[in-house]
Amino acid sequence: MTTVVVGIDLAASEKKSTAICFMTLELYAETYKVKKDEEIIKLIVESGAKIVGIDAPLSFPISGPYRDCDLELLRRGIRLFSPLFGPMKALTARGIKLKKKLEDAGIKVYEVFPGGTQDVLGLPRKKKGKHQLLSGLRNLGIKGLSEECSLDELDAATAALTIVLYVKGLVEKVEGENCLILLPCPEARSKLQNGSKT
Repeated sequence: MTTVVVGIDLAASEKKSTAICFMTLELYAETYKVKKDEEIIKLIVESGAKIVGIDAPLSFPISGPYRDCDLELLRRGIRLFSPLFGPMKALTARGIKLKKKLEDAGIKVYEVFPGGTQDVLGLPRKKKGKHQLLSGLRNLGIKGLSEECSLDELDAATAALTIVLYVKGLVEKVEGENCLILLPCPEARSKLQNGSKT
């Protein structure tokens, strides 16, 4: 059976659409949009996926506005918002809740940050426009993404790509006292580009 991993670009509220990307280790992607946690969990369980990357903080800072791993990313020049910043607070609370539900279903969950993955892999972030990001992902070998994909779906695909790289041993774990973010290793880009040419 084909191994499938999942990337989730989580919305702060169930009233808005959450983008989900299922991706094989051969980088074939399928994206969906759903709203409720139950829908997210049902899709993932039915897919048989055992590992998920969620684009949302999965813990709150112990003190101050940032966690240790956030500060490390900022030191590397990777921009991000505090989990306590405005709508990020609701997103973080939902991410923590969803992680527990998925883990209760026997699924491994990691925090990922598509903006950071895009920075490391030399991809444009979504504010640069959909077509630039779509083109960048395709150039790294990702198949199945259509022109109709939304920016959120492309971030979900970036989250799923981070998990594929984790499975292949091409990430580092940026860890802190109560947090862990998966980030691609510097050599991940060249490995992906070489793979997409074979």
